[in-house]
Amino acid sequence: LGTVEWLLCHSLVACLLLHSLALGATTTGLHGANTGCSESCYCSEMADGGRVVRCSNMHLAEVPHDLPNDTRRLYLDGNLLTTIPADAFAGLPLLNELDLSHNELTQMEPGAFRGLVPSLRSLDLSSNRLTTLEPEVLGGLRAQANLTHNPWHCDCRLQVSMPRLDLEPASLAGVVCHTSEPKDVGIDTGVPFIMVAADLDLCAGLKRTTDVAMLVTMFGWFAMVISYLVYYVRHNQEDARRHLEYLKSLPSKLDRPEESSKLSTVV
Repeated sequence: LGTVEWLLCHSLVACLLLHSLALGATTTGLHGANTGCSESCYCSEMADGGRVVRCSNMHLAEVPHDLPNDTRRLYLDGNLLTTIPADAFAGLPLLNELDLSHNELTQMEPGAFRGLVPSLRSLDLSSNRLTTLEPEVLGGLRAQANLTHNPWHCDCRLQVSMPRLDLEPASLAGVVCHTSEPKDVGIDTGVPFIMVAADLDLCAGLKRTTDVAMLVTMFGWFAMVISYLVYYVRHNQEDARRHLEYLKSLPSKLDRPEESSKLSTVV
């Protein structure tokens, strides 16, 4: 009986030890999941899975590189970002909300939002220093975007790019002209660009410049063709003159047989 009790006691100790190890592993796992957040941000778990990552007002000059890949909402507002490089969010396939408002953004490189097309639904670019939008930057995003409070420069490039943007149509109403080019088209400051772009041709001046350049180019080609034709005619005239002189020399050679035939007839 003593042996049985001893075995039961040791079995109980072993069970307790295994249970303690399991709890320790679980605690370590949870601790690792929490510390997986970026050093510059605060993370919280969402009820339906994924994380909310808040990096607001952290004086960040660039997008953090250590963001957890299960991030669903990312707040980078109120920082010092001036540019968004290509593939800045490529490791966040679940991201559906991105806040880049109240930064110093002046440029977004082509491919800045690469990898977010299937998931991103909300993009806040308000209160930055953006002046134009390039389709290559957005890469086919269909998100609802906030584009207000940027010094948009309404010109030919923006007019060409606007129809190619895949953003939600309501988003484009936030593109309000701060400056415009050419100066004499009469776009009032504060007017949504989408409301006036259909009635104004901001590329007219560029087209005229292009037309002049084409005319100069065509004149240059025309001059080259004329020069070639003159050379060709002169060269052919020289050949024709030599050939004509050769032909003129032929009758004098043929006169001798005719004279000999006349003499034979007389004889």
